[in-house]
Amino acid sequence: MVSIGRPRAFDREAALQAAMLVFWRKGFASASMTDLCDAMGIRSPSLYAAFGSKEALYLEAARRYADTVGAAVWDCLLNGDSARAGIESLLIAAAKNLPECGEMPAGCMVALATVGEACPDAIISTMKAIRADCLARLQSRLSDAVESGELPISTDTVRWSRFYMGIYLGMSIQARDGAHFADLAGIAEAAMGAWPGACGDETTV
Repeated sequence: MVSIGRPRAFDREAALQAAMLVFWRKGFASASMTDLCDAMGIRSPSLYAAFGSKEALYLEAARRYADTVGAAVWDCLLNGDSARAGIESLLIAAAKNLPECGEMPAGCMVALATVGEACPDAIISTMKAIRADCLARLQSRLSDAVESGELPISTDTVRWSRFYMGIYLGMSIQARDGAHFADLAGIAEAAMGAWPGACGDETTV
């Protein structure tokens, strides 16, 4: 016998994926509960029962983004046998992945998150932490290059990591504004042209 009033079962992972796409496209503040429930195919009681709150849902969706879509780009930093090859691979992967494609919105959810939005402190701090981790990964790759002799010991790895992080963040905004792969690949090429030593200056941007 079927229990009367029993909530309809749903695929939690599919619902989370749908919520991620809504938040990615609209941001936290602009994504309404109606938007989320419609995309997830559930009613608000089921959403709250499964995820706790809109804020908790956003945080889980952001982590899903970082672990899947974001990782597909940022793991490219380890490609190649040099820091230059790794960073170039990262930027080319960004150029391929940041433009809108099918159901995937343009830009990087983490890069665009909380910019100009009134968000709970937990969301602001979490997104800052994810971006800080990306920055730390860039600096680590550059520091390894100094230790291996690929870059001079005088190279300012903090400055250069911020430079390439800025390039990535800028590419995300350009993609949201409609830039295509060729446009973003051109930015990546120009950024790699500024590589330490490429213009005869190893330490400054």
